[in-house]
Amino acid sequence: MTPTFLLLLLSMTTVCLSDTGDQTDESMDVSEIIARANADIGSQVVHGDIVRDLRRNADSCTAKGCKWRKMLWRKYTYVPVRISSAYSRAERNIIIRGLVTFHKSTCIRFVWKRWWHRSYIYFFSGSGCWSYLGRVGGRQRISLKKRGCLYQSTVQHEVLHALGFHHEHVRSDRDTYVQILTQNIQPGRESNFQKENTNNLNTPYDFMSVMQYSKYAFSRNGLPTIINKSDTNAAFGTATQMSPNDIARVNRLYKC
Repeated sequence: MTPTFLLLLLSMTTVCLSDTGDQTDESMDVSEIIARANADIGSQVVHGDIVRDLRRNADSCTAKGCKWRKMLWRKYTYVPVRISSAYSRAERNIIIRGLVTFHKSTCIRFVWKRWWHRSYIYFFSGSGCWSYLGRVGGRQRISLKKRGCLYQSTVQHEVLHALGFHHEHVRSDRDTYVQILTQNIQPGRESNFQKENTNNLNTPYDFMSVMQYSKYAFSRNGLPTIINKSDTNAAFGTATQMSPNDIARVNRLYKC
C-alpha cells in the first residue's frame, strides 16, 4: 500500500471517530427508510432504490466488468469516493463511519478521490436513497438525502449495491425460501420484487441481511408482501448493519 493511500485511509478513520453526530433512530427497517425517502421517485428507480444503467441488461453484471478493480499484486480493492460539500460535518461523518465498517471486515478500502481517479463514487443529497448496481464508470452517484437516508444501515445498503449486490429477496433461488404475495403489493411497485439472475457466491439465503426487505415492504393493505416459507409468522428485514453473510459475499466476490 502506498503512503498516499495509507494517509487517506487514516484521515477517513480519524474524521470518522472525531464526531459523534448521527441520526440514531433506526427503529425503521432499511426497506421502510428507503420506501419513505423514495416515495416521490418510484418511477425513476427499479427494485426500490436502484437506478437503471441503460448500457446493461438485467443479467448479473459482476461477471461482465462491473466489479471495482483489484490489481493482482494488491491486497485491497480501492474505491475512490467524494462526498458533497452540501453535507454538514456531522452528516459527512455518518457516511464515513458507514464506509469504514467495510474496512473492518472486508478488503474494500474507500479512499478520497484524487485527480487521477477516473471512476469514483460521489455521495450527494438527492431526491431519496438510491444507487447504481455495480461499477458503471466515471462519476457514479449515490443519493443519500439529508433527511431520511443518513443511517449506517442505509449507507451500507446503497454501497453494497454499488459494489454489485442485489436485494436478498430477488436472488435467483429466492423461491425456495420466500413467497412473494403479489396481491398485497402497491400498484406499480411489482417490479421491486422481480427475481434476478444473481451470483449467490455459495452463501445461504439470509433473512438478517442488510439487503433483505421487510415482510411488509411496499404493502398496499398492511398485509405481508414477503413471507418466510419455513415460518410464515417470522419477522425479518430489520437489520441495522451488515450480516456475516453480507460480509462473506463481499469478500468472496472481491477475492479477499
